[in-house]
Amino acid sequence: MSRPALPDDAELRDRVRGLDLDSKVRLLTGADLWRLPAEPRLGLSAVTMSDGPQGVRGTGDDPDETGLLAPAPSALAAAWDTELAERLGELFATEARRKGVDVVLAPVVNLQRTPIAGRHFEYFSEDPLLTGTLAAAVVRGLQSRGVGACLKHFVANDSETDRTEYRARLDERTLREVYLTPFEQVLAEAEPWSVMAAYSGLDDGTESAPMTENARLLRGVLKGEWGFSGPVVSDWAATRSTMASAVGGLDLVMPGPDGPWGDALAAAVRAGEVDEQLVDDKVLRLLRLARHVGALDESAPSPVPAKPAPEEFRLLREVAARGTVLLRNEADLLPLPPDGIRSVALIGPNAVAPYLQGGGSAFVPAVRTVSYEDGLRAALPEDVRLTVHRGGDARLRLPYASADLLTDPDTGAAGIRADHLDADGNRIGGEAGATGDWTMYDDFAPATHRVLLRTELTLAEPGTHRLEFGCAGRFSASIDGEHVLAGYDDRGVELVLESKHAHPPQRGIDIEVGPEGRRLALALDLTVVDAGGYGRFVTAQLRHTPPGTTPYEEIAEAAAAAQAADVAVVVVGTNEEVESEGWDRTSLDLPGHQNDLVRKVIAANPRTIVVVNAGAPVLLPWADEAPSLLWSWLPGQEAGHALADVLLGRTEPSGRLPWTLPARAEDVPVPDARPRDGIVDYTEGVHVGHRAWDRDGLTPAFPFGHGLGWTRWTYESVTISPAPVFADLPCPAGGDGLNLTVELTNSGPRAGREVVQVYLEPPQDVSDRPVRLLAGFATVQAAPGTRVTAEVHIAARAFQIWDGETHTWRTPPGRYRLHVGRSSRDPRLTAGATVDGGRLHPEG
Repeated sequence: MSRPALPDDAELRDRVRGLDLDSKVRLLTGADLWRLPAEPRLGLSAVTMSDGPQGVRGTGDDPDETGLLAPAPSALAAAWDTELAERLGELFATEARRKGVDVVLAPVVNLQRTPIAGRHFEYFSEDPLLTGTLAAAVVRGLQSRGVGACLKHFVANDSETDRTEYRARLDERTLREVYLTPFEQVLAEAEPWSVMAAYSGLDDGTESAPMTENARLLRGVLKGEWGFSGPVVSDWAATRSTMASAVGGLDLVMPGPDGPWGDALAAAVRAGEVDEQLVDDKVLRLLRLARHVGALDESAPSPVPAKPAPEEFRLLREVAARGTVLLRNEADLLPLPPDGIRSVALIGPNAVAPYLQGGGSAFVPAVRTVSYEDGLRAALPEDVRLTVHRGGDARLRLPYASADLLTDPDTGAAGIRADHLDADGNRIGGEAGATGDWTMYDDFAPATHRVLLRTELTLAEPGTHRLEFGCAGRFSASIDGEHVLAGYDDRGVELVLESKHAHPPQRGIDIEVGPEGRRLALALDLTVVDAGGYGRFVTAQLRHTPPGTTPYEEIAEAAAAAQAADVAVVVVGTNEEVESEGWDRTSLDLPGHQNDLVRKVIAANPRTIVVVNAGAPVLLPWADEAPSLLWSWLPGQEAGHALADVLLGRTEPSGRLPWTLPARAEDVPVPDARPRDGIVDYTEGVHVGHRAWDRDGLTPAFPFGHGLGWTRWTYESVTISPAPVFADLPCPAGGDGLNLTVELTNSGPRAGREVVQVYLEPPQDVSDRPVRLLAGFATVQAAPGTRVTAEVHIAARAFQIWDGETHTWRTPPGRYRLHVGRSSRDPRLTAGATVDGGRLHPEG
């Protein structure tokens, strides 16, 4: 891979040489949570970063700021469409400019190694090629409009449990062929302007170090071998050392202004422990980034609309609808006919409260949200009756205590009183809040040491009430002056990195209430958490549920509604308690009683459509019983419109699974990612995702690449056109390889899209290669009865393996088979080729 041309580097180097050491070092740590330092002497303005990848979160300077909420990356991946991904990247750039953001911390190209990974929804796929191809398209779109991408998290940071501490242990071949592959591909095809080093560490048998200190990978591979010329940015609060990280290849510590560099790094340079040329190189890389985004010499960005335009909403709607996967469609139940339906029962916990986005740093306060109910009401004729039924709550946590139950003891008004206390216990401020949600509360003076929350809770309904308290850090809770709960966690930024700042453990108490009711005096005494660059805050959550109907009663009511309706649409799935940054899942089961709900509704109405609203795999023990089954992902703000488009046939659900959906938990190749003695062992080697299912000969519920769409396709023929020379290439994007020309016909009744997938079967005598691996794909569309041609490029890298002895790529000779089809388990055509003496010889 050749290094990118940098014609202005000489001039930039002259600027760097004009700065003193302390000034240069100051540039290498963030100015605050999201901004880099400015330096007028260099013509350098502050570069602003923002979280992604479901949108552009912004800096949080305006607490009321909202933005576009896109479908999760796994939903985009399900479309298998690079043009669509590039358009979404362009939209992210427009949104970034609207919010004054220069660099979006996206895309994520870690792999869905295990379905229990908490950030599974943020990753594109379990497959390295699909991940790299789509991520490169997003980067191209983003950077084409002058906004930088930050490719993350480098590398093998594929799970959340103890993510700041564990080491991923994998051999060099697995690292090269699987986990480095999408990073290498995106760098070669799209040249992202920055890369983020992961929280976790890596042990490849040669070097074992945190990724912020891993010189072999940061300096040797990323910057040296691959020629990456931009800055390597730390994940937020990931840098724990001065010398090791500075020498290891990290260029920017985030957030700031504090951190392990600063004066300590300047002192290390003066002591001769760190070469000042390393500091100069880091500053140069930051200047390159600034030049790209227009922050050098104050280049004015192109103007963008102040508010999202209608076409931007339409693109989000298109991504959500086209990414939807039709898994089953017995008797062609879908799409629903335009007439003949007079009533629809919309059922399920996620029908009432859709899960639109995953939790954690990817969270975006949406400019608007369209619920499934709202989308269907807008799309169905006015004379169609739509009823909505929850069918039981799938959440373990209770709802927040509502304002009508809470009384400020000082004023008698509804709500909770917050007293701000200094270190001596003196009240220095305060205010009132409406509900029981005091998550990340920070509206207090710098001298505040504790926040005391007080309220009177009125419980009028007889029976057993449940209260839950969730607090971060050190706290104590009392009811009517009696101490009931306490916590003693005095950590700071670690609470944020573990997501306990927003999702603290809940502790519950049952309260018995008689016919006369009860009034309780509640108090929560919270010590302020100092989380460094994340600020100072307290978190308290007061939750409550009254006596009420049981889940089984709600399920019976929902089944009765389904029986009375012409069509039942059941929306089940995950929620913010299940899929989030900061923790991994403990189970693949649908939460709550959703499996019971689905079975009851299917039994009540043979025209039942089940919609799964989840970003990561969940077990569907009733899948073979569902007349129609859709996977709608975490669909973003336009969820309701997108689902209505699919159900009513306005948009084809042309998605294909970017991962394998297991039928049984015991079949999952990597069932968990819990570190053992601080180590996550990648014992599966190169057999990630569908490759492991093929190796083990196991049958999933639905295979990688599966999806039906509205129509049928007949695969007619395949021909191979080899490149003139077939040689080992230093990067996956090169001129050599081969092209497949596939002829196919839309033999169904409707226009549609097809994803033509090509799987390479290596020679059987090559040790420990996958049975099949995805080698290329192309998306085509055609009207009914129309023949169309798909051109699929197979890069030379697909044939290569990493030689651990010579530390180079090589192409094993022998006979290769190329299977063309609709999924990893549905081949329709096969072609062959032989590699001999470095040349490719097509068969037939």
